[in-house]
Amino acid sequence: MNPTAERLAFRTEEKKGTTSGMCPGYVQTNMVTLPKEYAFDFLLFCERNPKSCPLVEVLEAGVTRPKTADADIRSDLPKYRIYKDGVFQEEVTNIVDYWQEDFVTFLLGCSFTFEEALVHAGIPLAHQQQDKVVPMFKTNISLEGAGAFTGKMVVSMRPIPNDYLDQTLAISGQFEHAHGEPVHIGNPADIGIDDIQRPDYGEAVEYNDTDATPVFWACGVTPQHVALQAKPSLMITHAPGHMLITDEVDPYYRS
Repeated sequence: MNPTAERLAFRTEEKKGTTSGMCPGYVQTNMVTLPKEYAFDFLLFCERNPKSCPLVEVLEAGVTRPKTADADIRSDLPKYRIYKDGVFQEEVTNIVDYWQEDFVTFLLGCSFTFEEALVHAGIPLAHQQQDKVVPMFKTNISLEGAGAFTGKMVVSMRPIPNDYLDQTLAISGQFEHAHGEPVHIGNPADIGIDDIQRPDYGEAVEYNDTDATPVFWACGVTPQHVALQAKPSLMITHAPGHMLITDEVDPYYRS
């Protein structure tokens, strides 16, 4: 799969689904767009919480074309979410009508970047096999605040077959720019998750808890959760599981 072709399919709305498994080897990013008045605090929030918000690129106010992709961030993701005063408004396939010249856009590393490395190593990923958006959960893990941006971490969960746990940790740990190694392994209740079959974002996956262990990674949906408390006048993000596919080949695949 070619990043340019996939982004064009999103732009024309030929495709609208999750980007998990698309364009193996290419960096995928979460996206957060805010009015300039909130940009410094959010930048500081990202720098203080690199596990959840690993910065890949920051676009200056009004800029719509990132350096990491020959793309228009207003139309080249499959789906976006709109928040006003911290309240979710709607999910859309482009943000052209919402665009403001004072918007600053942040591109953040995404765990989809390392998924291909896991698959290449023979590690099965339930959400891909079941054609679902990876399940994501709010946790009780505190983040370091910056201005109005503060709150708890959101994590993505992948049930990993027990025989592959050590290999999964070793591989994902090489992707510090894409959340890196997991933040928790095992009992969901330890990080405040009551029901593993009721994710806050994405879709529940089926797995045998005798043969596989739930593994949790910091997730780029965290800013969306934090926005509910920060209440910026307007905030636009990717829809969970629907990323920007960049033209950057991840360093892991360059050798």
